[in-house]
Amino acid sequence: MYAVIDQLSSEAGLRVTAVCEVLNVSRSGFYAWRDERETSRERRDGELMPFIQEIFWKHKRRYGARRIAQELLFQGEPCGVARVAKLLKTQCLRAIQPKSFRPRTTESRHTLGYSPNLLAGRAAAARINEVWVGDITYIRLKRTGFGYLSVLMDLFSRRIVGWKFSESMAEPLVLWSLRSAIRCRQPPADLIHHTDRGGGHRREAVVTRGRNTEECCVGPGWLKV
Repeated sequence: MYAVIDQLSSEAGLRVTAVCEVLNVSRSGFYAWRDERETSRERRDGELMPFIQEIFWKHKRRYGARRIAQELLFQGEPCGVARVAKLLKTQCLRAIQPKSFRPRTTESRHTLGYSPNLLAGRAAAARINEVWVGDITYIRLKRTGFGYLSVLMDLFSRRIVGWKFSESMAEPLVLWSLRSAIRCRQPPADLIHHTDRGGGHRREAVVTRGRNTEECCVGPGWLKV
């Protein structure tokens, strides 16, 4: 009964006095129960803290609340994850968080050279097939790690003019998206093709018809389709 009163007062915001009157329960009895419960919880926290600290430092700060709770259970000292997290926080103990792997989609340390950025200080595109911008991004896959998506966008219409997805970031990835865009759009010779400094895009530029810029890319070339 006391637990019900405690829940109604804390979660529903009801006054303890009113709830006790409705349930015909002694207020003094409820307060005595609550004080004893809090005291026993604090006592249990004090018992658990040495175990938690020992596990935390034993594993060189690499165990968080979930793994510590699992080891406590194995040692016969069951404790909820939320409670372990709270006790860790009171002691200012924080597990080391490993950095998640993120694949690199840009390799700017190549020796293939760069060309001026033709978009710097230039007015916005005024027609379609005037400027294409390209990039590569990665997509996390459920079973095989990461996949890579090469995309070309028309800067005026904001439409995707070419794309290619692959589980490899090899050179054909960007070449295929560029070839498909040219086949579909047949752009004029003065097309500006703007990408980043990546080596894949740099190699792509040598087979592109038109003007190319990576934020520096190379000069005109021809695409064989």
